[in-house]
Amino acid sequence: MANQLTYLQALRRGQTQLTAAGQDSSAAQYLLTEAHGWTFTQLVQNYRAVMPAAESQTFQQQLDRVANGEPAQYVLGRANFYGRDFQVTAATLIPRQETEELVAWILDVTPPTPLRVLDVGTGSGAIAVSLKAEQPAWSVTASDISAGAVAVAQANAKNLAAPVTFVTGDLFEPVAGQRFDVIVSNPPYIDREEVDVMDESVKRYEPEGALFAANHGLAFYQRFAAELATYLLPGGQFFAEIGYRQGAAVKTIFETALPTATVTVRTDINGHDRMVRVQL
Repeated sequence: MANQLTYLQALRRGQTQLTAAGQDSSAAQYLLTEAHGWTFTQLVQNYRAVMPAAESQTFQQQLDRVANGEPAQYVLGRANFYGRDFQVTAATLIPRQETEELVAWILDVTPPTPLRVLDVGTGSGAIAVSLKAEQPAWSVTASDISAGAVAVAQANAKNLAAPVTFVTGDLFEPVAGQRFDVIVSNPPYIDREEVDVMDESVKRYEPEGALFAANHGLAFYQRFAAELATYLLPGGQFFAEIGYRQGAAVKTIFETALPTATVTVRTDINGHDRMVRVQL
């Protein structure tokens, strides 16, 4: 027992290790609270308790992975999104706060009446499952070109009791002939010329196909703009996440392709252009 650490000692040691490795020291607290489902207050209440030896060993293994640059969400195999825990793997992006804002926008401006919704490039299923969970009357379909991502999304939908229809394929190919009231996407939008300023852990661990797009990151918006009129019902809406420097370019793409549509760019909580809405 003498060599075992209290939770506070383990936390402090973990923070020191991550700082020395050049990583965010807050990940140590995140690993501890997530492992137990604790709030920070609950962690504090357990500061003086001795961490069991097996847990201490697991915690150290997790710290070593994070110290090496692996995101804590991948280490744990899950990430919280819109109040729910989603499984994440190397086949999926880690869902982020900016995408939660996109979901909130959709829910805020879209009626709760039965609608047909399509999530393109669903990844972990975070958007599709969250929308279905919040609006059970909606019929939600989700697609991804990655079969690995679709498998993760299906597991998340099952675990969260959100019946979503999943299909595999590129963009609209798996839903050919169908039309929807709402289409949403968090597509790849990073310009490969920006790779030098990207976080190293993102480049090393998150799926490249879900990050980068051609034409300075604009290729998917150009593809959507060319096909939205075919897949949206009259009066339908399209929502997408965008890069923080892409607002003007994305707006121009949709206004040029769909001159009668109303195109709105919305900023995130940090004041950066982050979302676009296209209303037919």
